[in-house]
Amino acid sequence: MTSVSYPSIDDFTVDLSDGVLAVTFNRPDSLNSLTPPMLQTLAEAVELAGTDPRVKVIRLTGAGRGFCAGAGISEDDQTARSEGGGSDLLDFANRAVNAIVGSPKPVVAVVNGAAAGVGVSLALASDIVLASEQAFFLLAFTKIGLMPDGGASALVAAAVGRIRAMRMALLAERISATEAHQWGLVTGVYPADEFDAAVDKVIATLTNGPAVALRKTKQAINAATLTELPNAVQRETEGQLQLLASDDFREGTQAFQQKRAAKFTDA
Repeated sequence: MTSVSYPSIDDFTVDLSDGVLAVTFNRPDSLNSLTPPMLQTLAEAVELAGTDPRVKVIRLTGAGRGFCAGAGISEDDQTARSEGGGSDLLDFANRAVNAIVGSPKPVVAVVNGAAAGVGVSLALASDIVLASEQAFFLLAFTKIGLMPDGGASALVAAAVGRIRAMRMALLAERISATEAHQWGLVTGVYPADEFDAAVDKVIATLTNGPAVALRKTKQAINAATLTELPNAVQRETEGQLQLLASDDFREGTQAFQQKRAAKFTDA
């Protein structure tokens, strides 16, 4: 059997141990805000894991006190993003979400803190979403003149329904882990001091479970509930690329960086 070699970069680490592929966003100083190389590495790792018999479960989490803050919108992040017109990050985000949803292995999102923007998409693309009480979920796109992407328009609505999805996306409200659990956005929520033990228990159940039955179950449920995901990704990508070139987006990012209220003017 040929050994699979997993990609790993400073901002995103990959480790395989006892049947669990642990993939970790590793930009804790920015609450694990995303770069194209991070998303590319995530997609490649999940895709490789699908063909690796050593992997029973994929564990996705973030280093430090955040899960994933979504795409970075600092001046440095925006400069790097503008060089690719925004398409690189969108393409890699879509690839990562599709890899997670399509993986034959169960994917467990361990949401230890903030999940925002496309970080919400990556969590909800997973099969099991475990959250610490300290976690929260936020679709903040409209605050900077953008729309949800990474399949969020389908993934969030499939989990919580149209009205709650509209509330999250249009009002950009922060949803606590407890409220997210009540809505059905996450599988379980746990006190911080019990979180690691609860995660280990769930992952052990999956690692020791019937791999074929788990795979077929995942495929069947996703086929029944995520029929709109490919169309959603296409609509989001087309709309987001237009918005990334808009005056409202420039104003929104400048307002965020300057810590002031944005004054949107596009109509």
